[in-house]
Amino acid sequence: MPLLNMRVSAALSLAVFLSLSVSSAHAKWKNPADRYAEAYKEYLGAACPIASDNIRHFVYFARDREGIKDHPFLEHDRFVGAQIMYPWRSLETVKGTYDFSLIEEDLAYLNARGKTLFIQLQDASFDPNYIPVPDYLLADAYAGGAVQQLDDSKKPEGWVAKRWNGDVQERFAKLLLALGEAFDGRIEGLNLQESAIGVSAEQDERFTPVGYVEGLKRNMSALKAAFPTSVGMQYANFTPGEWLPWEDKGQLKSIYEHGEAIGVGLGAPDLMVRRRGQLNHPIAMMHEQDYTAPLGIAIQDGNYTGRTGTTEVIESKQNIVPLLHAFAQDFLKVDYMFWVNQEPYFEKDVLSCFE
Repeated sequence: MPLLNMRVSAALSLAVFLSLSVSSAHAKWKNPADRYAEAYKEYLGAACPIASDNIRHFVYFARDREGIKDHPFLEHDRFVGAQIMYPWRSLETVKGTYDFSLIEEDLAYLNARGKTLFIQLQDASFDPNYIPVPDYLLADAYAGGAVQQLDDSKKPEGWVAKRWNGDVQERFAKLLLALGEAFDGRIEGLNLQESAIGVSAEQDERFTPVGYVEGLKRNMSALKAAFPTSVGMQYANFTPGEWLPWEDKGQLKSIYEHGEAIGVGLGAPDLMVRRRGQLNHPIAMMHEQDYTAPLGIAIQDGNYTGRTGTTEVIESKQNIVPLLHAFAQDFLKVDYMFWVNQEPYFEKDVLSCFE
């Protein structure tokens, strides 16, 4: 064979080899961000009725305290109580003066019907017109106390206490201590709101992601000190400046590690079994480690239709409650599930499935 033809043949063989190698490598490579993308499929066969389990099931009413009155869940043995949100500003109207009468009223109503209470303490809102912290905290002494949350388009979407500010942390710890003195051992537990916030240094020059995470840990430690008997829980779903698995700064992981170390439970809002963000953050955190601290997951507005944050009603849809329960029980191994009282789905899909 002439030398030129030999070189051409060799070049073609090399090109074919490289092409096959690249194709083979591409076929084998899987995006780490999609490692749990199909995990939910294992639970597609789950069906009603949901068998007895060891999970503590609560109905989440947000701030709709009146919603618990004469609610069907009160007659249902599988649901042990209600989760109700109480804003900081309604519990401490004046600095150092606490009013827990609303909690006492709700607890008494539930106890009389054989149910218990799980408090969600609100220091953040998703309403631009609602500031959940006391007015006194908005003073210069607390650097304004709260800041607006912005969405991805930089539009206001709510407010959040300055959890990274030491003076605000001190006041929050005092609130937790007062709540603990009144309710530790009397309620099932108390959870702090989600870690995800729409804040950056543009809104507060003192804000840093690291300082924010450390502030959350201090709040968790204060929660444990205030509630040594009842369950304390931090909803930890996302942290500013980090996006897993690519931008892993150890922030969310450190929150989970801290909760496990001090015995504070860990959880998240929005059980979204197909959304990449949730799969790579709270779901991965719960699934990949063994915990002695209790784990919890909330099914909130929109979750019954595989979405989040929407109250839109879809008339013809598959009931995914069995799937959500099976995923939470087996893949996450949670101790608590908080089912939002979103109609018509709660009575039609949840209650009927737990019969």
